[in-house]
Amino acid sequence: MSEPYPDPAAWYATLPSVFVSACMLLTDPEDRVLLVKPNYRPGWNFPGGIVEEGEAPHDGAMREVVEELGVSVKAGELLVVHWTPPAKDRPRGLINFMFDGGVLEDPARIRLQAEELDEVAFLPWDTAAPLLPAHIAPRLAAGRLARENQSPVYLPGDLPGAGG
Repeated sequence: MSEPYPDPAAWYATLPSVFVSACMLLTDPEDRVLLVKPNYRPGWNFPGGIVEEGEAPHDGAMREVVEELGVSVKAGELLVVHWTPPAKDRPRGLINFMFDGGVLEDPARIRLQAEELDEVAFLPWDTAAPLLPAHIAPRLAAGRLARENQSPVYLPGDLPGAGG
């Protein structure tokens, strides 16, 4: 006689979990990348944030762009999936999904969310890279490569500077 199937709730409770975030790679007509400067942590970042419970990553990225920049941008192709292990105060791994937000033709439409952001800037790619925290920086080159090759990139968390 076989054992009864486990209770689904009990079984799911035993599985590991991760935090999920999503962001967008946006550029302007001069091919400069858009970064935002949060006021609640050091360094710059891509527009985006934590995906809410039950929310699809592409929907989370679009919601965050509206909240942070006041512009509605459709999430295009998936560019990067970036997994990072637990680190410091974050007890679980994090999976970030970067979507192509395309070219923002009219940057004057941006309305910065002052509650969370101090600045927004379109920057040359090589100027943007050193402004990103070490654990986020690999997404910049990966996002650019994915756009050029029209093929998503997977970034494992064991890359130099990718932890945390």
